Amino acid sequence: MKKHILKLLLVFSILSFGQENDDFEKRLKAIINNSTTFYNIDGVNFSSQTHNNEFTEKGLKKLYRKYSIKDSEVKTKDEAIALNHFLITKSEVITDNIKETNSYYFLENKSKTITVIWFGYFGEPNRKFEKLYVERILNDEIPKDAYEPITIQDIDFAGRKIELGDSCYWTNVNTVQCPYYGEMNWSVHKTLESAQNFVENQYKITKSKKGIKTLSEEEILVLFEGTETNAKKIVYDFTGMKSLLAGMSGGKTLTVYYVASKVRENYVSCCMSFWNNDTITENGLAPLLEKVMQIKK
Repeated sequence: MKKHILKLLLVFSILSFGQENDDFEKRLKAIINNSTTFYNIDGVNFSSQTHNNEFTEKGLKKLYRKYSIKDSEVKTKDEAIALNHFLITKSEVITDNIKETNSYYFLENKSKTITVIWFGYFGEPNRKFEKLYVERILNDEIPKDAYEPITIQDIDFAGRKIELGDSCYWTNVNTVQCPYYGEMNWSVHKTLESAQNFVENQYKITKSKKGIKTLSEEEILVLFEGTETNAKKIVYDFTGMKSLLAGMSGGKTLTVYYVASKVRENYVSCCMSFWNNDTITENGLAPLLEKVMQIKK
């Protein structure tokens, strides 16, 4: 019911890490949903899907339409990628000079059909990162333990197993919705700067949405996965929105916490939220949020 609100909270991070000696196995997560595989690492979302179309002008045109690629948009090639392919890059300024970048790779795979790999994040295209994961995906080099089951019983939260039961579900990679118990999305990063950029982008994008009013905003002290850190707490009013978001949830206000902190051997960005009509404990949080965070008194 409330999963659509995550579209306001989910954004992609600025890529700010080097690729040398990349220990991606500790940070990468993936989910297979039907024929599409979704990935997340360092706050970057990307996906891959293989189609039966042949790598011909006719086959490509059909897929261009499917992915809303216009005839007028420039199709280029990355000379660093050996496979036959076309690359389309789209960029759009969203708010506060935050630019959304989408890269689409239409690649001829080993079966002579087309695999489409999409990358979405904020900032300039990072071709080195994209090439790295194009190769890893097409060469089947993604570790098996990076994949999460589509049905949730427990989640791997930055290296710690958290039991959730069967009432929660994924709405994206590292994004959990538990009806009336809260929701959260997170990403594991190589650097603190990357984690901080991610939550700052989430904050700016959500705040810029039309029809959302900020009722309060404050920095509070929390324990996040056992580490004392600051969280940004925002209460948004959705009563003025002329959309189905608030009506579907039954709630009028949404409380959101933005956190970026060191967690075990990596850094985690996390956006946690709950509606005013969700279950709220005596500590002032929804039960899902209490799995990873406590408010310092």
